[in-house]
Amino acid sequence: MSTTGKHPVSADQVRAALAALAAEPATDADTGPEEQREGERLRLLGSLLARTELLITAATRLTEEDEVEDVLEALNGWTQQLGPDPGVAVNVLTNRLQRTALQVSEPREEELPPGREAAFAAVMTAVYALSAQLHADRGDAQGTRCALSGAEEALIDTLQGMHDLRVEIGDAAGQEDGADD
Repeated sequence: MSTTGKHPVSADQVRAALAALAAEPATDADTGPEEQREGERLRLLGSLLARTELLITAATRLTEEDEVEDVLEALNGWTQQLGPDPGVAVNVLTNRLQRTALQVSEPREEELPPGREAAFAAVMTAVYALSAQLHADRGDAQGTRCALSGAEEALIDTLQGMHDLRVEIGDAAGQEDGADD
């Protein structure tokens, strides 16, 4: 897969892929000039990604003994598409983690419930940690420091969210599981 070029696939190509997966989104009667149709390209790519993730989820045995093999098989296809460039793989992973963080933080409330807050912060810890390693690999000490600070802050938020959830269910810090069940 090449990440070069401004638009490696057009909106029409993505729409055709969605149609092939029986997931064609509703369209406006006439979307207008090509520029307007290209404006919806990212939304269509998001639809294609969601459909693909749903198909993978349906094909993956999440509660059975062989779930790891299913996930590894899907990962093999992912790796084949990405090719040998580890930088591209990290960029794709970072992008996925950022999307996951945004999805975890839905609905957009002023304050998330503590478990969702902890999950959001855990995902952001991973984003910052990957970023720190990329900066370190490039010899960028200042960028590494900045990303590590973000990771540490997010990790603290993860622990705080987990603690807040324990408090919410009536657990005291360090209390053994099942003591109040």
